[in-house]
Amino acid sequence: MSLLSGLALSGGAWVIYLLGACSIAAVAVIIERWIVLREEHRRLAELRERLESKLGSGTLDHLVKDAAKQEGSAARILSAGLAYAEHGAAATEERLAAATLGERKTIERRLLVLGTLGNNAPFIGLFGTVLGVIKAFHDLSQSAVEGPEAVMRGLSEALIATAVGLLVAIPCVVAFNYFQKQIRDLFSDSEAMGRLLVARLKSR
Repeated sequence: MSLLSGLALSGGAWVIYLLGACSIAAVAVIIERWIVLREEHRRLAELRERLESKLGSGTLDHLVKDAAKQEGSAARILSAGLAYAEHGAAATEERLAAATLGERKTIERRLLVLGTLGNNAPFIGLFGTVLGVIKAFHDLSQSAVEGPEAVMRGLSEALIATAVGLLVAIPCVVAFNYFQKQIRDLFSDSEAMGRLLVARLKSR
């Protein structure tokens, strides 16, 4: 009980510091994932330009060599499918699907941080506000000199925690949704190239 009482009377200042640390982590994740996805889309465009025409006319050996020269998740997915081309279209299609799942897991890494902060930062800020309100009323009960002004001052300081929580959460939600859209576009285009490969194998 003494531990809970000490937590309740600690105020919301430490919650604001915690949210500040969370915001730094969120900014780091946003910058890192933005760089990764921008590079992935650039590599996908290069891969499409090099291989799309060859999927209709080039030999599989040439396709394997060209895909192996490229970097990025789309190139790795296509290379995995080409490695199974000699086993038929069905085996290639399954290998493409398996490779896509593996690459998606890699690309979505660290997005959990943004999703978690976007959902929970407002509640963390609200927790800080509640602690600040508790401390404000406790200070009022212990002081015979200060009146309602002390409570108002404490309440205004406590509400800052809620504002900071929202300030952290909103950019996280926006970034999370943006990155999810970019990832869907990336793997949609990768799947389209994989389907062209499967169609080529079925037409042989």
